[in-house]
Amino acid sequence: MSEPHILLDGTELSLVMPRREMLPTYHRWENDPTTLIGFGNQFPQALEIRESGWDRQRSNPRFHQFEILHRPDQTPVGMTTLEINTFNRTAEYVVVIAPEQRGQGHASEATRLTLDWAFHVGALRMVWLKVLAPNAAGVAAYEKAGFKVAGRLRKSGYWLGEPADEILMDALRTDFPGPSAVSAAR
Repeated sequence: MSEPHILLDGTELSLVMPRREMLPTYHRWENDPTTLIGFGNQFPQALEIRESGWDRQRSNPRFHQFEILHRPDQTPVGMTTLEINTFNRTAEYVVVIAPEQRGQGHASEATRLTLDWAFHVGALRMVWLKVLAPNAAGVAAYEKAGFKVAGRLRKSGYWLGEPADEILMDALRTDFPGPSAVSAAR
């Protein structure tokens, strides 16, 4: 396996360039039943579909992913994505934490590091996300990282096969809780 290309170090985690050889691992995380429920998906995606999208994603200047690496043991623990609207300088945020790594605070730090990058390197004005209302742990992690509730889409998603509200959350640079790992690195 190739050495990770570290972009930004946090306290326990680092933002790393995604690695092609990690695709089977990313695919496993994304198709874990708990992940599918959290995203409101009903069915898993074939590895071949994920593989076919890899090059398109890498060449898309509006689609940026980071692998999340646990610094002490160099274990990959998740991924974050920023899908950028270049006209408005905003982005939609998505995070996936490996099933075996959940409940350890990784989502909050991964989100904070990605926001740090988005605001202080990517020069974005605002980052937003949708989270299913029953996902209380997700909402708490996003709030800890600086997101604020911006609205609600009623019955627009599914949780355990039932219609569920999606909460819209957003973060502005002024909401960033700091300290900035980007500022500390330069």
